Amino acid sequence: MNLPIIPLDFGGRHVLIFGGTTGINLGIAQAFHSRGANVVVASRKPENVAAAVAPMQGTNPAHGVVADIRDDAAVERAVADAVGKFGPIHVLIQGAAGNFLAPAKDLSSNGFKVVVDIDLNGTFHVMRRAYPHLVRPGASVINISAPQSFVPMRWQVHVCAAKAGVDQVTRVLALEWGPEGIRVNSISPGPIAGTEGVKRLMPGGEDGVALAAKHVPLGRMGEKADIANLALFLASPYAGYMSGAVIPCDGGGAMESVKLSIEAAGAALVAARPAAG
Repeated sequence: MNLPIIPLDFGGRHVLIFGGTTGINLGIAQAFHSRGANVVVASRKPENVAAAVAPMQGTNPAHGVVADIRDDAAVERAVADAVGKFGPIHVLIQGAAGNFLAPAKDLSSNGFKVVVDIDLNGTFHVMRRAYPHLVRPGASVINISAPQSFVPMRWQVHVCAAKAGVDQVTRVLALEWGPEGIRVNSISPGPIAGTEGVKRLMPGGEDGVALAAKHVPLGRMGEKADIANLALFLASPYAGYMSGAVIPCDGGGAMESVKLSIEAAGAALVAARPAAG
């Protein structure tokens, strides 16, 4: 059988990325832009939006919008802005997220709520507001999840709860939107070098990062390109029969790398706090 070669060409396609101004999501935005896509990045900080968009110019200039995904009306305006600029959405990516280390007994109700509002409620806002503008058939929706969605971790009750919800949103929308030709999947990244998450959640600076890398079965930290390449695949015809999947991209085992590193960082944080009383 001679299988057709499908180029990863997104020329003329509208790719909208929430949280697309830093870290993993910026890497995804740059990857789609380099393959011809009309990219829109959305973030709550205007300075980050401007810095992300400035280098992505040329025959397919990028566009930026400012929105806090906790605010449903702001998301609605951002989507309308993006659609007004580049038309219906071919690829939608929701990667905005929040995280910090906290023992459950010391986590305030507001602290728990903030992460759920960003990760879970924000994902719902993005999905709901973008839905009328998704290309039918053919749109690809990708949520950026985390190992916490399926690996329980100390000091991460808020994130574990929120990301588990995100993965279930992915699965439910794959069921509901599949008949319209819309595919919905999640990517669960492992430890990715040079990201804010690694800086905040890995213990001991560079030594901690090196130690974390040793725990990864493949023996290295992930790169932003690893996640970007998976996103390109999921948005392409190569993944045309994939929907409702939560795909780890973690070097072979977040249980052995991310969990150990985050729990070590959390334990160090707790040990450093002054004793009560």
